[in-house]
Amino acid sequence: MERYLNHSGSSGVAAYQIGEDYIWVQFTSGSIYEYTYSSAGTRNIEEMKSLANSGSGLNSFIMKNVRNKYSRKIQ
Repeated sequence: MERYLNHSGSSGVAAYQIGEDYIWVQFTSGSIYEYTYSSAGTRNIEEMKSLANSGSGLNSFIMKNVRNKYSRKIQ
């Protein structure tokens, strides 16, 4: 997994891993969730990938748009 840059310094996201049709997000609690095209929608996943790569806004986007739309809890 790649460390989330966390430009704001206060994000709940610690790391992420991007796949073709999914993103795994590790939160600072240690929990890892998988969000997929089918669980959260293609547009949302692509936005999450972009935010993850930029290091800003991912946690806010998740809380506002896809909070419970994960496909599974990995850890």
